[in-house]
Parts: sequence; C-alpha cells; structure tokens
Amino acid sequence: MMDELSSEPLLHTALLQFIFPFSIKQGEAMALIHRLEKDGFTRFFLDQKDLEDAYYGDGYKVSHEKMERSYLPFAAHVLFPREKDKDSFRRFSRVNALECRLEMPQQAVNFQVLSTDVFICPFQLGFITVRVRLEEDNLPFSTALEFADRFRTLENVSITDECTTIHCGERTFKQTEDFVFRNLVDGLEPFLDASELNGAYFETLPFFVDERMLVQAFYGFEHQEDTEELSVELRYRASQLDGLDLQGKPFISASDPDYIAEYVNKHSYNRWGPDTYYITNEQTFCCLSRATPEIATHLANQMYGEYYYGLLLSIFHKIVLLKLANLHSRLSITRDYNEIEELIFLITKFSAKYYFLELISQSQGREIFIQLRKVYGNDALFGEVKQTLDDLFQYQNKFQAKRRDMLLMILTVFTVVSGIYGMNQVIEDLKNPIDWSKMLQYSPFEYLALFLTCSGILVSLILTVRELWNVSKSRRRKRLSHEE
Repeated sequence: MMDELSSEPLLHTALLQFIFPFSIKQGEAMALIHRLEKDGFTRFFLDQKDLEDAYYGDGYKVSHEKMERSYLPFAAHVLFPREKDKDSFRRFSRVNALECRLEMPQQAVNFQVLSTDVFICPFQLGFITVRVRLEEDNLPFSTALEFADRFRTLENVSITDECTTIHCGERTFKQTEDFVFRNLVDGLEPFLDASELNGAYFETLPFFVDERMLVQAFYGFEHQEDTEELSVELRYRASQLDGLDLQGKPFISASDPDYIAEYVNKHSYNRWGPDTYYITNEQTFCCLSRATPEIATHLANQMYGEYYYGLLLSIFHKIVLLKLANLHSRLSITRDYNEIEELIFLITKFSAKYYFLELISQSQGREIFIQLRKVYGNDALFGEVKQTLDDLFQYQNKFQAKRRDMLLMILTVFTVVSGIYGMNQVIEDLKNPIDWSKMLQYSPFEYLALFLTCSGILVSLILTVRELWNVSKSRRRKRLSHEE
C-alpha cells in the first residue's frame, strides 16, 4: 500500500463542482429569483443553445439535446422545464471566470472559478454549485484531493482549516463560506431558512453535518509507465478525499486492504475499467480516467451535463425524504390535525411527481443513477415515508370518523333538547321585544331550557367560525406552497 502512495500519479485535468443544498424561507422564492436576476444570474433553458459552452470553461460543452434525451419525459419535465414552472428545478447561472489561489499549510494551488449555479426547487429547497478548474500543470493527484477537501469545508473546524485562505483579486477570505456568500452569491443569506436547525449548538447552515459541500469531480490522469492502472487504493482515496497529511505527503484514511477493496467494490462503477471508474458515496461523486484527451473531454462534458443533474436529483430525493420524515417526527398526533393533512399532501405530491424508479433512458446513465440512489439510501427512506403515509391515512380516517360521530352526537342533543324543550318553555319570551323581567320568575326547568337554547346557538356559531378558520388557513397554506 505504501508503494501505491509513493508513486504519485499526475493529472492533466481536474474539474470540480461543489454543491451546497440549502432551505429557502417560505414565500421567499420569487424574491430570491428577483435578487438573482438583479445580480446577473441568467435563467437556464435547454432551448438556449448559446449556453451549451457558456459555463464550463474553454474546450468543454454540454449538448442540451443529449442531456434532455438522457432522461425520460416525466423526469425531463421537472429537470428542464420549458416554462417558468414552480414545480420544477429552476436554474440560474452566472459566468465568473475568477482567477484565485488557495493557500494550504502544505502548498498553494491556483484555480479558476468558472461559473456559479443557483437552483430553486420544490419543497423550499435550493442548490448552489460552484464550478472550479485547477490551473496547475502536471498536478499531483493528492494535491487535487487536498484542495477539494479544504475548499468544500464552509466553516473552519480544524487547525488545517484555520491555516487555509482563499485569495481572489485583492480580497482574502479566511473561510470558504465567506468566499461563497460574500463574493460568488452575495445576497443569498437573507433567504436561507435555518428553522430546521432549532436546538443545534454549532450548526449555522441547514441540512449539513460538519458544514461541508458535496463534491462532484473529474480527474484526468496522465498516462505514466509506472502507473499501469487506477488502483483500488487510488479510488478509495478519491472517494474519501484523502489528500495530504500535515507533512505534505499523500495519505490514506484506512489500512486494512480487505476493507478498502470491499468498500471500493461497493461504491465503484467499473463498466469502463481499467481506464475509467466512477466512485460514489454520500460526500463525493467522481470520475477517474486514464483515457485519451478526446475521450476525457467527452467524460467531463457528461459530468457537467446529465450526470450532474442525476446527482442533484439524488440529493433532492434524499433531502426531501429526510425533511418529510422530520416533519412527521415533530407532529403531535392529538393536536396537529391540519399539519397531518398537509404532510399527507406533501408525501403524495412527492411520490406522484418526483420519485420514480425509472428516470434515465440510457443504460449507462441508469446504472450510475441507481448506484447514487443506493449510496444515498433513497429507496429505504422512500419505503419509510410511504409507510408513514399509510399510517397517517389510517389515523386520519379513524380520527375523522370519531370527530364526525362526536359532532353528530352534540348537534343531535342540542337540536332535540334545545329545539323541542326550549321552544316549549321559553321561546315565547325571547320574541322581540324581550321582557327581561319575566326571566326573574323562571322555574329551574325554564332556566335549564334557556341555557340549552343559548348554548346551542353559541356552539353552532363556534363550530361554524372554527370550520371557516380552518378552511381559510388551509387555503392560505396551499397558496404559499403553490407560490414556491
């Protein structure tokens, strides 16, 4: 294993996309869109073919036609809407072309921020993608991994992070979070919804553990005589972003060869081995290739195109499923009747419109998407959410039946008792003008009849007002949901 680490492979290409999911405040989606357009972000549509090579750097191009054909129609409708559909992935992109430098304890790496994407998705979810190309020639593979690991860390959580800075023009940033939110997408923070983090002590951004972005990467390897294949250890390091230790030497975060081999076998897609492999786990999705430059460019274009959207869709599924499960865990079954109805609506909408077993039309893309879905555990999560839906349906049916029976009993009692008994006893005295002095001479039975009559009227008014309030609140909630 140490021999594998000592023969450091070199890269001719290192293209990385850092993805940050975030939650949007309810009702703020349109305001966010206006802010993005004001800041120079352009709405992305597939029919705008002049954008095919606009965001990916020199020599790279994404065919919009091939990208649409890669997905089945119902998935393409969500990912690539023809109009400004609120129930779809709305993408806004901006070219940056910023020359920057990342200074790490071990060394400095020059990189270029090619472009930035902001997606506004259903269920108050969004994505930021920062598209980066490393500018170094004959770049050591370990250096690229270390760069990815340092750059994806939004907030400093270790000594190595504290010693890492980003220089862009005349500005210096101590944290990647500042570089992203104060420079690339300045103005986004007011729209972030941190309500999911109530009770957290150290987390400040939603949906994250350790405040780190996901990494999608393409690594193009130089063909070297002493590096005949992309070894198992190399692929494991790519998945774990095992770059450099504090002494600047390549390292690997596992020592058992059997464990490494088993892990790589589970998380690797080997269809084009031994020259090209795809590695997937919850924090990275990368392509490692020793192919010729022409084929390498084609593979990079795929990572920018259909595989990029496949990864976003997998992350979207994972986060929405976790969000629905979190909503269910916070419900009070005995009190939150409207929230239960809303959760049933959200689960039904998600399963009917966004979660399908078959999304990709091409076999290779389908296999990679299945691999991603397997790594994220989406099928198991979806099964739990569907079971939750069944349980909520059963509870709602029983609850509504009890509620109807109770309401019917109350109305029957008041209708019969107050209607018949009250009319026979005090109805004449309640005619206009009311003679209040007669009530002072009532017998106990007449007072009872008066009470039942008045309380029957009051109960009817309360039930009517409460039902109108619930209907109004439900319509308002659905309207806000539709506006998203």
